[in-house]
Amino acid sequence: MTISRALASTVLLGALSVFAPLTHAAKTCELAIEGNDAMQFNKQSLAVAADCTEVKLTLKHSGKLPAAAMGHNWVLAETSVFQAVATAGMSAGLPNNYVPKDDKRVLAHTKVIGGGESTSITFPTSGLKKGGDYTFFCSFPGHWSVMKGKLTFG
Repeated sequence: MTISRALASTVLLGALSVFAPLTHAAKTCELAIEGNDAMQFNKQSLAVAADCTEVKLTLKHSGKLPAAAMGHNWVLAETSVFQAVATAGMSAGLPNNYVPKDDKRVLAHTKVIGGGESTSITFPTSGLKKGGDYTFFCSFPGHWSVMKGKLTFG
């Protein structure tokens, strides 16, 4: 092998190694949901594709009432524990977004927002299992029994 050919091979391998990580880049999938002053989400189900490595969820409050009176958040937990998480969240209070602090059962959550506001979160799908049973809900006191839905992954 000539020196110029060896040099060209080295340069080519170096260039390929720079771009190799791009083939394994994260895939962010975006979801959007709205809550209103009638304690309703506009969707009862959300789906995340199996090839998504993270989810960006945007919550919009389409109502007019302030967060202290009719605030909404979006919380994700396994269905088997969501009621316990919601109940624990009531005592966490508005300063903690009605989410129990450092609770490992909470897979993701937004802050509480009032009418006309929106918020977004991004969370990894590594904590989700394909075909798992997940419930999203608003943990504002009294809301979780009606403001809930299913999230599917896979």
